[in-house]
Amino acid sequence: MAVIVALGAFLMTLFGGWTAGRVTDRRHLVLGLAGGLMLGVVGLELLPEALEAAGGPVLGVPQALLLFVGGFLTAHMVERLLAVRQAAHGADHRVPQVGLTAAAAMVAHSLMDGIALGVAFQVGGGMGAAVALAVVTHDFADGFNTYTITSLYGNTRRKANMMLFADACAPVVGAASTMLFTLPEDLLGSYLGFFGGALLYLAAAEILPEAHHEHPARSTLLCTVGGVGFIWLVVGVAE
Repeated sequence: MAVIVALGAFLMTLFGGWTAGRVTDRRHLVLGLAGGLMLGVVGLELLPEALEAAGGPVLGVPQALLLFVGGFLTAHMVERLLAVRQAAHGADHRVPQVGLTAAAAMVAHSLMDGIALGVAFQVGGGMGAAVALAVVTHDFADGFNTYTITSLYGNTRRKANMMLFADACAPVVGAASTMLFTLPEDLLGSYLGFFGGALLYLAAAEILPEAHHEHPARSTLLCTVGGVGFIWLVVGVAE
């Protein structure tokens, strides 16, 4: 059953990427929406799940929050190192490797979505249905963000489509893998915390500033707020 639901996530991811690729003339609105979706996923879905599932506190701080900060700093360091490397070669455009690395993180997240889906159905039908609704619905945001992030850093449409397809396949692979093993809950929580920090950095330091750079319009801000509201609705319905 989990694999069948994951096929729905596959289609929803492709639809999200297709949507992002068809509105290039309104790029600032796409980026504003992507930033809102990413912020909503991190603050309303990933971080609460990480806090609930990860291990106990380390020196008084929840493990999930430490990994959240670690993910943020890791994303910052990776981007800075790649930017310095690019500057040393005299280039003034964005670093394509950053976009590919970020998209690869999205693929890894989608893989974990599939694993979470499979584990949920092992627990019971009610739990599986709730997780399925959240995964399938927010995979539209995953596809949208994967295509947008890859393209934002100067990668070709072909590479963006390749990463989008990989992101779409990931939940199917993840769901199928749960037939072979069970992922410990604390490990899943730790991953979600780390990934949430990296995703927040990309949204706050890259996607949203780029959205408002040339088009500081009210419509862009409304798209961002709408993206957060959409994820809030998804989380609320899933609960």
